[in-house]
Amino acid sequence: MSNDPHTARPGSETDLDLYLRPGRFVDSNHPAVIAYAKQKTGHLDGSDKAAMASALFYAVRDGIRYNPYSFTPDPEALKASSVLAAAETFCIPKAILLAAGARAVGIPARLGFADVLNHLASERLRRLMKTDVFAFHGYTELFIRGQWVKATPAFNASLCDKFRIRPLEFNGLEDALFHPFDLEGRKHMEYVHQYGTFADLPYEEMMESFRTHYPGLLEKGPRPMEGDIEAEGPGITHGTHG
Repeated sequence: MSNDPHTARPGSETDLDLYLRPGRFVDSNHPAVIAYAKQKTGHLDGSDKAAMASALFYAVRDGIRYNPYSFTPDPEALKASSVLAAAETFCIPKAILLAAGARAVGIPARLGFADVLNHLASERLRRLMKTDVFAFHGYTELFIRGQWVKATPAFNASLCDKFRIRPLEFNGLEDALFHPFDLEGRKHMEYVHQYGTFADLPYEEMMESFRTHYPGLLEKGPRPMEGDIEAEGPGITHGTHG
């Protein structure tokens, strides 16, 4: 069977095996990842994959702070095992960690990527990015009870509180994607382009998307932006679209 995540088709046991194996970034065989996944799910019935996936989702959502300023193109920093040692990161590594943790406890998992239109971003972040598009946003898909369910563990609860956004909840059975509106009914997120699903992070495709959407930003070095998005929460301004 091909290991190409673009050609793999889920459904058969052989296909699903692709989403249980460790990858370069989804390093689900790393001792730290295995220990993490078992710690977060060890109190649950091992046959209840939905409950286990839900527990892992909340662990990643709130245990790793979301901060887009933490972006780095360093491949090593994007591995699930590296994310565990970080106090904060952005959406892609958080999705990678959720996928790796799920695989470590026997739940097939893959990565999905999309461009999302962010209507609520701080003025400072918008100036740096020069766009309201968050390119190559990462989320996780998990195969539970015969179907793929989507989960976005990016925004931790304390960040959502600052931004007046309802935190995403995930029961392991229903999709948990970004809400289209915030608590005041204003537009929050729109998915504007889908890249598809992958067994592992397509690093070069991600970097090409970033170069297209944020020209010049990556030339500033391995950590092109500095800041704390949660601290900027009270200063949110509306986006220019919609």
